[in-house]
Amino acid sequence: MRTETKVFLALVPFFLLVGAIYAWQTTPTEWAGSIALILTGVMAGFVAWFFWLSGKTVDARPEDDLDGEISDQSGDYGHFAPYSWWPLFLGLSLTVLVMGIGVGWWLFVIAAPFVIWSVVGWALEYFHGEQAI
Repeated sequence: MRTETKVFLALVPFFLLVGAIYAWQTTPTEWAGSIALILTGVMAGFVAWFFWLSGKTVDARPEDDLDGEISDQSGDYGHFAPYSWWPLFLGLSLTVLVMGIGVGWWLFVIAAPFVIWSVVGWALEYFHGEQAI
């Protein structure tokens, strides 16, 4: 967690400095942006504090070891699908669905069942066919 803590700690002074400069440049006309930037710096500080606090309670990861090797991090990365046609069908049907908002609601109504079919097919692709578990 050491790397994440350093990243968010580096963001804290950046956002606070940018928020102060923004407040100085826009005073007194606009305060929302400067308050948002300063609060973003505060929230980055909260996240850095959380990572620092949780980094003390968990075991060190291989990427936190300065003398670590790439092979130290090897292991199971999960199960990934070799290929799937469902994202293509979903993308095409969603494209027609969104175009239906601009072109006409009749096109939206025609495309909606195809979007539902694509989502259900993608969600259930491991229960039938070649990739069945």
